Amino acid sequence: MSEDNEINRELLENLSSLIKGKSSEKIKDIICDLHIADVAEIIEDLSIEQANFVFQLMDEEKSALVLMELEEDTRENLLSFLSAKEIATEIIENLESDDATDVISELPEEQKEEVLSLIEDDEHASDIEDLLNYEEDTAGGLMAKELIKVNENWTTLRCLKEMRKQATQVKKVHTIYVVNEEEKLVGTLSLRKLLLTKSRINISEITNYEIISVLASVDDEEVANIMNKYDLIVIPVIDKGGVLLGRITIDDVMDVVKEEAEKDYQMASGISEDVESSDSIFQLTRARLPWLLIGLFGGILGAKVIGIFDIEENIELAFFIPLIAAMGGNVGVQSAAIVVQGIANESIRINSILSKLLKEFGVALLNGIICSFLIFGTTYLLGYDMSLSITISLSLLAVIIFAALFGTFVPLTLDKYKIDPALATGPFITTVNDILGLYIYFLIGQYFL
Repeated sequence: MSEDNEINRELLENLSSLIKGKSSEKIKDIICDLHIADVAEIIEDLSIEQANFVFQLMDEEKSALVLMELEEDTRENLLSFLSAKEIATEIIENLESDDATDVISELPEEQKEEVLSLIEDDEHASDIEDLLNYEEDTAGGLMAKELIKVNENWTTLRCLKEMRKQATQVKKVHTIYVVNEEEKLVGTLSLRKLLLTKSRINISEITNYEIISVLASVDDEEVANIMNKYDLIVIPVIDKGGVLLGRITIDDVMDVVKEEAEKDYQMASGISEDVESSDSIFQLTRARLPWLLIGLFGGILGAKVIGIFDIEENIELAFFIPLIAAMGGNVGVQSAAIVVQGIANESIRINSILSKLLKEFGVALLNGIICSFLIFGTTYLLGYDMSLSITISLSLLAVIIFAALFGTFVPLTLDKYKIDPALATGPFITTVNDILGLYIYFLIGQYFL
């Protein structure tokens, strides 16, 4: 075990004993020097009563930031200890509009309106109400309202004065946005150019008019792809008329990427819903059971396929059923995983589908030939009949080629019909390849044996 883990365990044990002894000042001394992410990690490891005790000892600004680092269930539990007034004044007013919106959206319906009405900063409350109108998985649902914007017709001197006023409402200044008289986004402004330019020059003379933005209605995954493609740490959000609405930062996009990765991994594992380990037995069962039932049904069909063919006189065919099924499933999942990855990062285009199928065919053919020669040599050396060795090697080649093409075609088809292609990397591919792989195997076996 690493030294860091030992320190964390010691710290956690020390905190637990201090909490039992109600040693508030000593606990404050410990957590005041820790990063908010470290405090959040510690709180996750405490019981909810202990976590609440520590949470109440932090100042308002730090407790609000720590709250946003916590898992949703833990955050919900801690908020349940707070009144609507405390949530509004101690939490919401210390968060930027995007994070504040996330917190309020997680509250019970009857509490949302009450918390909103208790926010003392009317502009902040208005921003949150506006953000609540956007779908969660869109650019509008990700963006924050806090930003620095200047008019292209201002002089540099006025620009600096206005920026000072706006800066009081913004915790981090990522970019200075330039708008026209209609509040439409026209470009960005370099702080360096602003400071080095004469005070009477119009902002329009030093504005960068080449800017990448997204509509508020754009899907959050597309926002992540755009920011990744152009290596952006922040991107402005506009409406259909080009009016500047807000901005999205890289940390918000990373949350989207993490959630999508977890979702895709669960789908690939045969879990049909977004679940956590802390969910109830019923929720976990409901998420897992559908694909297990599909696998069960696939197994029954596989048994039926075996029953169609008379293998009593060539019982040795049964010895290699696991090999054929496993190879078909593995190849199919490999091909599907590569295609799903290509769809996610947009490296696979509509006009490249045929070339992708041909490429996978070439890869499968080469892999199939290598594996077929190996299995032919192995079975022959082990003393199996020549005809059986030929049957197994040819079957393996055919199954590998079919599985690769099927694993490529299915996610591309799902994506075309707006179905998450990650579904193709899980039990669906494995089950279908098992059934059809066995059918191919026994069909070839029937011909040669």
